[in-house]
Amino acid sequence: MPRIDGARLLADLRRMADFGRYKTGVHRPTFTAEDVESRRWLAGRMREAGLDPVIDGIGNVLGRAAGDGRRLLMGSHTDTQPQGGWLDGVMGVIYGLEVARAFRDDPATAGLAVEVASWADEESHYLSFLGSKSFVGELSEADIDQARNRDDGTPLRAALARAGLSGRPRLALDPARYVGYLEAHIEQGGYLEAGGKRIGVVTAIVGIFGYRVVFSGVQNHAGTTPMPIRKDAGVALVRFCNALYERFAAISGPRSVWTVGRILLEPGAPAIIPGRAEMLLQFRDEDLRVMERFEKALMDLAAETNAAGPCPVTVEALSRVPPTGMAPAFQEALAAVAEQTVPGGWMRMPSAAGHDAQILAHRLPAGMMFVPSIGGVSHHYSEDTDEADIVLGCQVFADAAARILRG
Repeated sequence: MPRIDGARLLADLRRMADFGRYKTGVHRPTFTAEDVESRRWLAGRMREAGLDPVIDGIGNVLGRAAGDGRRLLMGSHTDTQPQGGWLDGVMGVIYGLEVARAFRDDPATAGLAVEVASWADEESHYLSFLGSKSFVGELSEADIDQARNRDDGTPLRAALARAGLSGRPRLALDPARYVGYLEAHIEQGGYLEAGGKRIGVVTAIVGIFGYRVVFSGVQNHAGTTPMPIRKDAGVALVRFCNALYERFAAISGPRSVWTVGRILLEPGAPAIIPGRAEMLLQFRDEDLRVMERFEKALMDLAAETNAAGPCPVTVEALSRVPPTGMAPAFQEALAAVAEQTVPGGWMRMPSAAGHDAQILAHRLPAGMMFVPSIGGVSHHYSEDTDEADIVLGCQVFADAAARILRG
């Protein structure tokens, strides 16, 4: 089997972290100068590895392999969260690069072709999964016209022009070219570390349902309005939120999660009874049936609240992304190699975060593999993974890729 070069792998990861370095992490939002520079550097490393790199009109970097046989597509993303970690996303891209080099250097695998991608804007600075959606044909020109930077409102078209990408064609997937797509990532949670495991074989990527829940009350003077006649939208929200948490806990799956991530009270002054209250709710699970139970519980509670008063509530669906299962054959390849490499030191698990693999899975068989995150920390500059786990993970990834390509 191909042998990866751990020192070379780690050196490339460290070099990539120089683009936008922030404390012990990286600040490299999509289409910033640091992001564009890092993509050009990556394209150069792909060329040195014997791949033919192209940066397309949406910012995707794809290193293409020569030859006529079917290939395995590998990748992830290199943009980061604000003041984020040094491994989130980019590790999977450099894994792919290292696998391509290891295959090239081993006569036994020199005929096996892998292609490596860095998908643009997985972190949703402009539009979630921008690059992978473009690649699979799920991004329209109208979508590009409407997209804006979530922080400063910069139009995506302007950002593409500033990055020198205007006028370039966008790459489009040819499913006949690939046997499938494989992605590696840090876990971003603590299950592997807590269980003493070094490899996670991803079974599914969780679905994410999101809602805006709005309560309508009567704004009035906080000192002169008696308690019995108040229609306090803030109180209604708090009671609703508490009841919802209790109901979800009673019907949840083993890894269900739910979050109220933002609460707004209007007008938001201590001397005024809120006349309007809003909360943003999100829940995630790998089982669509559990998510549908949550959705029904939410709607039932809203109906009960409206019947009881005093503040009516409306529920608006903002997103409804179902879970995405990973290809069984890819799971088995990863599991077999993991058991050979670290017997008993791996586990099957869902991904609780979204990844480009869920988009590629719309058109190709897809698989994912995790390595541990120290302390379960991610989306923060202190994010880290033990170097030995990074290197071991890449070796498992390379061996699984060879197994998949050999059928």
